[in-house]
Amino acid sequence: SQVTLKTVFTICLGVLIVVAMSMAILKTLVTVSLACAALVLAVTLDHGVRFLVARGLRRGLSIAIVVFSFIGLLVGLGFALIPPALSQGRNLIGQAPSLARSVSQTELFRRLDRHLQLDDRLHALEQNLPALLDRAATPLLNVVGSVFSLLVALVTILLLVAFMLVSGGRVIQAALREARPETRQGYADMLRKIDRSIGGYIGGLTLICLLNATCTIVFLAINGVPAFLPLGILSGFSSTVPYAGPFAVGSFITLVTLATQGPWHALAALVFFVAYGQLEGNILSPIVFRRTTHINPVIVLLSVLFFGELGGIVGAILAVPAVATLQILVREILHARQRRQHLRRAASLLDL
Repeated sequence: SQVTLKTVFTICLGVLIVVAMSMAILKTLVTVSLACAALVLAVTLDHGVRFLVARGLRRGLSIAIVVFSFIGLLVGLGFALIPPALSQGRNLIGQAPSLARSVSQTELFRRLDRHLQLDDRLHALEQNLPALLDRAATPLLNVVGSVFSLLVALVTILLLVAFMLVSGGRVIQAALREARPETRQGYADMLRKIDRSIGGYIGGLTLICLLNATCTIVFLAINGVPAFLPLGILSGFSSTVPYAGPFAVGSFITLVTLATQGPWHALAALVFFVAYGQLEGNILSPIVFRRTTHINPVIVLLSVLFFGELGGIVGAILAVPAVATLQILVREILHARQRRQHLRRAASLLDL
């Protein structure tokens, strides 16, 4: 055999390393998701830090200003939006029985009831409601635990962002110094492209989310839909999951409008979400993706589905930055390979 034992052991070791890394990522998926979210946020906030540094401020002071401004923005939005959103959500839950009765009186419900016996199932659910409420202690505790875990995750992300802003630049510079001199500039250019791509994507996505939330809140308020504030905020957050998020939330809000305001208002909501979905999907999102990440919309949709299956909502949100980074890495590797091939061809021509 022409294959030596050293080659066999090298291949086996490489396969074992890949398998071990894959298993480690799957076992620590939550930690990896938090670290990736912190990295994306740190890259975005670093643009503001560099802006302040260029104006003459020290980097430490610039980091403190940017981080505390971001925390203040989150706290301000929380105090401004969460209390009325909770109040309107509580009213919507209180109106749930009357909404169910109004839905049961619609023609669409009667047609579905003839085939699916929905009315009997609703009556059975209403009779079993006290027993369900008695058994609701564990789910409520799970909800409280989920909220607490979300707060812990948010604090963890903010701490990671602060550390990345303080020490991330030094780590990157130290890694670049370890590279060979002839490849150091190429690595630096690649990192700048990744930084520009992620920062531009997050900035554009934030603008899209704000526009979605604002337009939806104004429309639902004009359309007379109760709980328009939490529903509008939910619609704004849905834009973080490209294509799939706005479709799912728009369908849910249309059903709520049908239950609360009747078919004509629901038709208006359907027209609004279809029109805005076309605007966001065909104009706003492609402009952001093409100018910042240069990713085909089909690849965006596939990446959202794939990463959403792996990491849930966090994975779907981080899908586009992850694919953009991977695309830049692959493109740079291919360009480097092409340059090496050109150099070999030029050397062979000189030898001839």
